[in-house]
Amino acid sequence: MSKRVLITGASGFLGYHLIQAALEHNFEVFAAVRQSSKIDHLKTSQVTFTYPDLSSPTQLEENFRTNKYDYIIHAAGSTKARRKEEYEMINAEYAKNVAMAAQESGLDLKKFILVSSLAALGPQSGEKIEIKPNPVTSYGISKLKAEQYLAEFNLPLIVIRPTAVYGPREQDIFIILKAISRGLELYIGNSSQQLSFIHVTDLANVTIKLLESSLVQKTYNLTDGESYDRYALGNIAKQVLGKRTLKIHLPFGMIKIIAGLLETLYSWNGKTPALNREKLMELTAANWYYDIAELKNDIGFKPTYKLENGLKQTLQWYQKHNWI
Repeated sequence: MSKRVLITGASGFLGYHLIQAALEHNFEVFAAVRQSSKIDHLKTSQVTFTYPDLSSPTQLEENFRTNKYDYIIHAAGSTKARRKEEYEMINAEYAKNVAMAAQESGLDLKKFILVSSLAALGPQSGEKIEIKPNPVTSYGISKLKAEQYLAEFNLPLIVIRPTAVYGPREQDIFIILKAISRGLELYIGNSSQQLSFIHVTDLANVTIKLLESSLVQKTYNLTDGESYDRYALGNIAKQVLGKRTLKIHLPFGMIKIIAGLLETLYSWNGKTPALNREKLMELTAANWYYDIAELKNDIGFKPTYKLENGLKQTLQWYQKHNWI
């Protein structure tokens, strides 16, 4: 049976790990990247690079007819954009274009996996777990719109919604870990929080397992199954690094002003900072815990990494590669 898979967003943090997991499962991997993408870290992998224009359904159709993919993992997207229109274009419209091209090109797809985000569902308000999506950022809204777009196509679709993803090569949570390695532990406000995490290796392995399964038309929330308080990440990191830190709780209003200033400074070079005013809505939400019983029941998902051993592995990688 042919096992030719297209992975979009292949040059990114998640893309790298998806490629490794797919190769381990003997897939023939086509890595969709841009001409401007940095791909040196992928050149040692046995992959075929392809350069589809995600903004062009016509060009995508041509690419699909030429390469005849059996599977598609659409992981391309943006977590930082200056305007909601940019989020919608990159996260929602591009996803729709890929789905449209897959359908119109006549691919005999065995599976189409959309990597969405728990941000599409939104945080919980307190202890009660709600089912109805209520995203609180433009990023989350764009991811939800991508899900809604793809539901309109006749594809063997599975949607996965990972929570905060960490692991080797990740660069956003890494900012927090780097600060801790330098003895500084910062928090926004004093409110309690329930947080969730997923190690990128578990995310990649779940994606490939779902790719090979007979399941279709399913949506799964993905965490390591645990709920962590706001200090868990810092406490584990300090223990692993053998560090003492200065712990500071900064007022929300102050951080909002700083985020606004960073947005202005970054706008001069057309970029968006990791800390921005919209991101604060997610960073300060009370409850990001979601149950993963359905994923456990359907494919027997059992996370390899919980935060303690996952952070240890991740921090050791950062140290080995001189990131910290």
